[in-house]
Amino acid sequence: MTPVIALVGRPNVGKSTLFNRLTRSRDALVADHPGLTRDRKYGNGRLGGKRYIVIDTGGISGDEEGINAAMAEQSLLAIDEADIVFFMVDARTGLHPADEAIANHLRVNQKKTWLVVNKTDGLEEHSAMADFWSLGLGDPHSIAASHGRNVTSLIEKVLEPFPEPEETNEPAERSNGIHIGVIGRPNVGKSTLVNRMLGEERVVVFDEAGTTRDAIEIPFERRGKPYVLVDTAGVRRRKNVREVAEKYSIIKTLEAIKECHVAIVVLDARSGLVEQDLHLLDYVLNSGRALVLAVNKWDGLEQEARERMRTEIKRRLGFADYADLHFISALHGTGVGDLYPSIERAFASAHHHWSTNRLTTILQDAVSEHQPPMVRGRRIKLRMAHQGGSNPPIIVVHGNQTDALPEAYKRFLTNTFRKVLKVRGTPMRFEFRTGQNPYDTQAGASDRDKAKQRELRRTRESRKQRR
Repeated sequence: MTPVIALVGRPNVGKSTLFNRLTRSRDALVADHPGLTRDRKYGNGRLGGKRYIVIDTGGISGDEEGINAAMAEQSLLAIDEADIVFFMVDARTGLHPADEAIANHLRVNQKKTWLVVNKTDGLEEHSAMADFWSLGLGDPHSIAASHGRNVTSLIEKVLEPFPEPEETNEPAERSNGIHIGVIGRPNVGKSTLVNRMLGEERVVVFDEAGTTRDAIEIPFERRGKPYVLVDTAGVRRRKNVREVAEKYSIIKTLEAIKECHVAIVVLDARSGLVEQDLHLLDYVLNSGRALVLAVNKWDGLEQEARERMRTEIKRRLGFADYADLHFISALHGTGVGDLYPSIERAFASAHHHWSTNRLTTILQDAVSEHQPPMVRGRRIKLRMAHQGGSNPPIIVVHGNQTDALPEAYKRFLTNTFRKVLKVRGTPMRFEFRTGQNPYDTQAGASDRDKAKQRELRRTRESRKQRR
């Protein structure tokens, strides 16, 4: 059995720092700012042959209102899920009434609890831990999570009762299934959509822009197929981003876009398309990710507003017309189930492999239907095509004078290949390569050398004429 360890405590006691230390990652956002973590975040750790799962949680202060109450609820759910609880307190601020309230809750739940006193670096350990004996949770364990002091010895003690699992050849859980990134501006309904797709209140949802601050990965199964949903923070325009924490959140979102297999870009039907939606779409396309478009908050919208939104999408999103478009209501679940076939189709298209013979045949048929233009009195010739990569698919086309191929003809080839190969939901990239003339004896020579050769030929020819 793999033990599950939940990190709980007041805000800003170092839970996310310890999470990164235990998982040997930088997955959790860390800043000197209370309330940065809001959702449950899971990570995998390993010490020797023993594995464990760590849950990072938001802080519990005891007087939560609004969004803080939703954060505290996520922390309490993590306690219920865990086998072991690391109750973290701050040695520098000392004992706090909220610490006593959390300790009482842990005693009532009868969870195996380890009292972890963080931020003891530079302090005398015994005096720093003296106040926390009154919590009645056993011996306090002093650590300095930011420097890693005593963290390894703590996790060794925690894992002692658990035997080493037998070695298996199973792949790591992180790599299983399609990684689906849910992307969009703040307050368009990303977290609501994630909860609806999961069928549970897994991430915090609140009527406030910027509720999600970190990229939360959630593995799950649907009809026997594994997936990983990634809820991301909303990305605002750069001029509106002032807090350091929000800057880090945006960086995590952009990283999540690059790492996911399929990106669901969520648009707000009520506010319509804005420039930031186009910027996000452009980033997704440049990253080469497969794409599904979801227009949220479609329920209750008047017919005139719906037609206006459809027209605006058709006019401004023509560059992404290969992506499936869905009109949904994440709050009520309307149309959410239809996203999965589009996700599967986009993933399959992005990772498909085609033979060189098939691609060359398509190229030759396209050239026969519409020949490339003439350049400097010579026809551009395209001879063969092969696949140069996947996710996104890269088609390499060989010929001569390909650097002079106009953009219009490149778009013609892209549309032809997409139509014949039935590629949906993913961008296609083309690389055009010009082969060297096999009869060119000066291939690879510098311009200076070529000029010398031309001068030498002219001298020889003039001598022949004199004779």
